[in-house]
Amino acid sequence: MRRHLTLYATAARYDLVEHSRNRFAMLLIVVYIPLWISLAYVSIPDRPAPLRLRSTGEHLAPAGNELTQITGAIMAVTLITGFMMFAATFTGHRFDRRLAMAGYPRFHLVTAKATSLTLTSAFVAVYATAVTRLFWTPEQTLQLAAALFCAALTYGAIGVILGSVLHREVEGMFALVMISVLDDLLPNPMWSSGADSSFIRFLPTYGTSQAATAAGFSITPTPAHLALELVWFTGATLLALLTFHHRTRNAHPKMRRSGGDAVTATHLSRPVAVEPENLH
Repeated sequence: MRRHLTLYATAARYDLVEHSRNRFAMLLIVVYIPLWISLAYVSIPDRPAPLRLRSTGEHLAPAGNELTQITGAIMAVTLITGFMMFAATFTGHRFDRRLAMAGYPRFHLVTAKATSLTLTSAFVAVYATAVTRLFWTPEQTLQLAAALFCAALTYGAIGVILGSVLHREVEGMFALVMISVLDDLLPNPMWSSGADSSFIRFLPTYGTSQAATAAGFSITPTPAHLALELVWFTGATLLALLTFHHRTRNAHPKMRRSGGDAVTATHLSRPVAVEPENLH
């Protein structure tokens, strides 16, 4: 058990160090989130924006700037989390492969990435919720934070997928921005006349959009839509696992066929003590 904890802790530490070195992402968290939310509040008129909230069936008329702030918060957390996970995956895939070739268990590598994604998503979601509360008080603060957290998880998994299958950073950045713009703006009645279309239900952050809007302007909880967002996260995570398996699929077979003895197995089970920067 201690060995497994050591392997997991080592992999998690490398992942978190990789995120901490992404100074541009840190700057985005500190500056972009409050800037985007603040601009949405002061630049959008506060006149009522009538809408029918599908998650509760209620007819609401929230202030336009507050409604846009929720959309802005969703866009900010999804873009930042997706970017962080894409960058970590894109720059670290050679390191992951070499660890797997050296016998580092892939299960520990995957759980370490899941841990870094969860911590990053939680921090970004709580921070965005706190910034929103500086301007007005949502009806359900905890549900708003939970909705943002679920959206961040989903886009973090999407970032891992894009980092695994794309070959240039600019491709990943463009893909994340385009997906986020279409996904976050179409459900907003302030920006799109088709916000009530049935097509909107199939967008990745539809569940988050409904749950976050309900959290802001209704006292009715909407756990079903939070669960819907987790379904998207589960699907994206499974696809991310497949891409990770594909990337490391040739790590062990030759070693297994050539040896098979206890000494080889013992050596393969030991993690390599190599610093990430030496492998990029």
